[in-house]
Amino acid sequence: MQRKTLNIGLFGFGCVGYGLYEVLEKTPTLQTSIKRICVKHAEKERVISKDYFTFDKYDILNDDEINVIVELIDDADAAFEIVSYALKHGKGVVTANKKMLAEHIEELLELQAKHNVPLLYEAACCASIPIIRNLEEYYDNDLLESIEGIINGSTNYILTKTFDEGIGYSEALAKAQELGYAESNPILDTGGYDAKYKLIILILHAFGVKTKPEEIFNLGINRLGELELNYAREKSLKVKLIAQAYKTANGEIATFVIPTFVSKSEKLFTVDDVFNGIITKTAFADTQFFVGKGAGAYPTASAVLSDISALSYDYRYEYKKLNNSETILSYDNLYARILLRHNTENQSEIELYFEEIHEKYANQSLGYLIGILSFAKLHELILCHEESVSAILFDTIDKV
Repeated sequence: MQRKTLNIGLFGFGCVGYGLYEVLEKTPTLQTSIKRICVKHAEKERVISKDYFTFDKYDILNDDEINVIVELIDDADAAFEIVSYALKHGKGVVTANKKMLAEHIEELLELQAKHNVPLLYEAACCASIPIIRNLEEYYDNDLLESIEGIINGSTNYILTKTFDEGIGYSEALAKAQELGYAESNPILDTGGYDAKYKLIILILHAFGVKTKPEEIFNLGINRLGELELNYAREKSLKVKLIAQAYKTANGEIATFVIPTFVSKSEKLFTVDDVFNGIITKTAFADTQFFVGKGAGAYPTASAVLSDISALSYDYRYEYKKLNNSETILSYDNLYARILLRHNTENQSEIELYFEEIHEKYANQSLGYLIGILSFAKLHELILCHEESVSAILFDTIDKV
């Protein structure tokens, strides 16, 4: 098949946008060029010719010579306006905006079908790991049982710095932002929201199930404190922010994002720094393990480049599993063994939330409980006690 010539209209010229520009400059065999770049701040100094830049999105969206829109901004609402307009006007789109995709997946699926145009978003999930293409093409049947992993490089970087180098949380976060690993609003990363948005996309391609952000429980690393981190060190465990989705015995999809204890015997134990790691499990082939950089300009730009290259051959997602009948399991019915840190004065109240308690510890100000807790009760605890509690998962429980 002969490659199409692509003229790109690029939205955003931050770390990833500039990384894409550099990667394209180093890939002359790809018949692709950036024609215009739309940015927000006219006063900002930039390292390439000002002739590339416009501040009016319609200079790109209404340009008939531009046949591909690459969207790399961090405003999900503005991104949806750009992407939906482009699809309606017959332009293929590559995006890395996982929040926009997660919040508007239903409309975006309809727009792709109605206007017969492709929307690709490999870079929205795990940067350098081609996980969406694998879920689409390799696991194009109903044999996939679970997918889990570290899918946010920023939090993994922060946790690695905290555990391995003893750096404080605030300092590690500032370093992640300085290096371009963390979002402009860090709570999207540290609160587990970024991982949740990515998980929604992965569930769509893994199981053919459309879900919404409010259906998935997420807890980030921003609540973690020294008490529970010291517990992990004493037990030779690491704490990783894990996203997980798996089929239950009755065919529902259990899914969540939560800090999780990981032992030396587990594959994800060695996935550190900005790396992502994903484990898939199938009925017949057991497990596969994918590892790659999950944050930074070049890893993300390489995924964008892969999608651009795919568009030059008219590739598009087929969403082969969308007719599947699985639904998302309400987290009212999902139980786990959890370590919950709390203020000592609240211990007797917090104990009432647990189905079983296996271990207790308390000093004058802080304590923890280890036991069986439903995700619904954990959610309620988080709401009621705001910043005074944190939780780390040991493992899920099928039935209490």
